[in-house]
Amino acid sequence: MSHSSPHLARLAMTVLQPGFDGTAPPDWLRRALADGLGGAVLFARNLTDRAQTAELVAGLRRENPAVVVAVDEEGGAVTRLEARTGSSWPGNRALGVADDTGRTERVAREIGLLLAAADITLDYAPVVDVNANPANPVIGIRSFGPGPELVSRQSVAWIAGLQSTGVAACAKHFPGHGDTVTDSHHALPTVHASLDLLRERDLPPFHAAVRAGVQAVMCGHLLVPSLDPGNPATLSRRILTGLLREEMGFDGLLVTDAIEMGAVAALHPPGEIAVRALAAGVDAICVGTSSPDGGSVYALRDAIVAAVREGRLSEERLAQAAARVLALAAWHAENPARRAEAPRDTVEGADLGMEAARAAMRVVVAADRTASPSGQEQDTRPVGNAPHTPAVSRPPLVVDIAPRLNLAIDPGVPTGLIGALTELLPGTVGQTVTAETAKLPDIPEDGRPLVLVVHDAPRHPWVQDLLAQAVRLRPDAIVVETGLPGEPTGAVYIATHGISRVSARAAALWLVGGQ
Repeated sequence: MSHSSPHLARLAMTVLQPGFDGTAPPDWLRRALADGLGGAVLFARNLTDRAQTAELVAGLRRENPAVVVAVDEEGGAVTRLEARTGSSWPGNRALGVADDTGRTERVAREIGLLLAAADITLDYAPVVDVNANPANPVIGIRSFGPGPELVSRQSVAWIAGLQSTGVAACAKHFPGHGDTVTDSHHALPTVHASLDLLRERDLPPFHAAVRAGVQAVMCGHLLVPSLDPGNPATLSRRILTGLLREEMGFDGLLVTDAIEMGAVAALHPPGEIAVRALAAGVDAICVGTSSPDGGSVYALRDAIVAAVREGRLSEERLAQAAARVLALAAWHAENPARRAEAPRDTVEGADLGMEAARAAMRVVVAADRTASPSGQEQDTRPVGNAPHTPAVSRPPLVVDIAPRLNLAIDPGVPTGLIGALTELLPGTVGQTVTAETAKLPDIPEDGRPLVLVVHDAPRHPWVQDLLAQAVRLRPDAIVVETGLPGEPTGAVYIATHGISRVSARAAALWLVGGQ
C-alpha cells in the first residue's frame, strides 16, 4: 500500500470523530472535513433547536457529504437534542420496567425520526450494559435492567426501532460497564467478574445486538482482568479483535468512548491512545472536546501517521478502519428508510412518550398517609390512566435533593418535577438542595404539601440523611425517586425509573389526580 503523506493523512483523518464548540461549524472543522475528517460528534452545547440542528448537520455535509455525524441520544437522562427541556421519552430503565418490546421499538423509532430529521448518521445508543451493581455511578437507569435476558430483548427491540429510520444504532459499552463502582469519566473501572460470569451475564446482550444487525459497537474504558489483565478494553486486541470480531462475529463500526475520559487519559497521551486503540481493532476514535483551533485533531492525525511509518500500526489496519467508517456513512446515505417518511412532530410520538412513562411508574401508598409510613404495600402494577383521589390538591413545596449527575448527562438537563407541578398547580414553590449545601430549606410543619425529589437516594448517604430528616418532620411527605428506587418512605412513594420531561409530567399528573 502507498505510504504517501496525503494518502496516510486522509486515512488517519477518516477515523476521527471529534466534538467541537459553537452552534455552527468553526473554520478549523470545515478545513478538517475538507481534509477528509470522517466524523463529528454533536453535544448539547452545539444545539439550540431542531431547525438549527438540521442546518448545522447540513453545514458539515457541505464540506464532506460522507461525514458520520454522531450524537448521544439515549432518551431519558442522556439527551442532546432535548437537553434544555428534558427528553420526550423515558430512558432505558423505564422501558425495561414495563418490558413491552413493541413499545420499546416504537419509542426508539420516534427517537430515530428525531435524528433522521436532522440527517444524523449514528446514535451512540442503546446502552446494553447489564446494571448488575446497584452502586454503579454511571450506568444505573441508563440500563434496561439487572438481568441479561431482559436487557437482551429490550436492546434488540430498541436497535430495530432506531435503525428502521436509517439512523445507525451503537451498542455500548463493550464488554459491559454494568458491574462497576467507578465512573470511567474520572478513573479506570475494574470489572472483577470471572470469565464464566461475563459470558453468562454481561456478554449476552452484545451477542443479541450483533445478531440483530447493530451497525456499531462502542467499547468501554474498562479493565476486565478475566479477559485481559494488562490492558483496558479500549486498548485490548484480545477483547476487541479476539472476542468481539473473531468470536462474536461483529464486522460493523467499532468506536471508542471519548478518549479524554479519565479512565484512559491518565494512561497515555491522546495520540498514543488513538494508535493503540486502532491497533487493538477500533475503527473510530471519539474525542469529546477539541482545542479551539482544531490543533488537537490534527495532532491525533499526525500521531497515527507517525505510528504507521514507524511500523507500530499497520497501514492495512488503518485502511480497514477507515473503510468501516465509510461503509457506515454509505449505509446511512443509501438506506431507503432515510427517505421513506418526511420528518415530523407527531401526536403519536407525544402520546407514546407519556404512555411509556406511565407504564414504568410505580407507587407505594402508606396505610395511613398522616401517620408514620409503616405498613406500606407496594403496588407493582403499572399506574393506570383513570383519575383518582389527588395526593396533592393545592400548590406544594417541592424540594429537589439533587446529587451531581454523572458526566454522561448534560448539566442543564432538568429533573423536571418542579416545573411540571408548577404548570399544573400555579403557586408551587421549588427549592433545590445540592451536596455543597446538604441542608434542608425551612419546611413548614403543616399546611402546604411537601414533595421531596431524589435521584438514586440509596447511593448517596447525604441524600438519605436529608430525606429521613424531612420525613421525620413531615410524615405526610411525598417522595419521588427518579433513579433506582430503594426502601419506600413517606406517605406516598413514587418511582419514575428515569429522568425525562415525560416522566416528570406523568408523576405530576398522578399526584394531582389527573390522567
